[in-house]
Amino acid sequence: MANIAPVLAVGLALTAIMLNFAIHKIEEGHVGVYYRGGALLTSTAGPGYHVMIPFITTFRSVQTTLQTDEVKNVPCGTSGGVMIYFDRIEVVNILSYPQVYATVKNYTADYDKTLIFNKVHHELNQFCSSHNLQEVYIELFDQIDENLKKALQEDLIQMCPGLIIQAVRVTKPKIPESIRKNYELMENEKTKLLIAVQHQHVVEKEAETERRKAVIEAEKIAQVAGITYDQKIMEKESMKKISEIEDQTHLLKVKSAADAEFYKAEKEAESNKARLTPAYLEMLKLDAIGRNTKIYYGSDIPSMFLDNGANVAAASKKTSTGKDNK
Repeated sequence: MANIAPVLAVGLALTAIMLNFAIHKIEEGHVGVYYRGGALLTSTAGPGYHVMIPFITTFRSVQTTLQTDEVKNVPCGTSGGVMIYFDRIEVVNILSYPQVYATVKNYTADYDKTLIFNKVHHELNQFCSSHNLQEVYIELFDQIDENLKKALQEDLIQMCPGLIIQAVRVTKPKIPESIRKNYELMENEKTKLLIAVQHQHVVEKEAETERRKAVIEAEKIAQVAGITYDQKIMEKESMKKISEIEDQTHLLKVKSAADAEFYKAEKEAESNKARLTPAYLEMLKLDAIGRNTKIYYGSDIPSMFLDNGANVAAASKKTSTGKDNK
């Protein structure tokens, strides 16, 4: 028994060591791929604990969730011969679960070095070599990330369809200090120019605002004057119409009165014409003579009546005779 105890202890220790190397864990969002003697096995493993043959089988954990690869300090020569460096380029990518085995088989578990890191170096150098420093550093810098993403994805469609580029972020490149200072001075001058231009725009806008206010005020005064003028015109026209109506009313009254007088006179004339018959005239004559007859007493007839004609004398004689007869 004394000799068996050490053997059991050694056996247990070896078993513990074997189990330690045999049992392994795959994290969530990763896929385990296995190698045996350097050859990639077809079997893969999902998240959790798994067992493999220690010292003979090895494994690599491949991420299948969204990850960000950083490519640092990428040298780049412009078309003008200036060497610049991109300090950091971030490539956000994701590898689909079904394509893990094919990707690892073709490009190893470090597929991102071949498909992303090396490709970024190549594409950036291609871009810089066809543009000058002004274009790379200032004019076209905002297009680098989009162009790089497009170039990477076009190649991956053929080389590795399961790897998808989500986004690319490129930091501002480092340029020689002397050139950078010149750019800073140029930017300062541009800033001053922009400030002056903006100030000019502000002054112009203020002047335009004042002009518009003056125009609006003048238009308002003109509109008020026009309204006042129209009111006066309307008042004058109203007074004129009232005067015309009053004149027409007065004219109608006068005309009505004249027509009434004319009608009255015409009717009286017609009435007189109808009454002035010979018999009526004779009656009026006799009535007038009767009203104008005077009776004188005495033996002498005034000589004045003798001069009035035979009819008057006869009438006087008849009157005297009648008196005498009495």
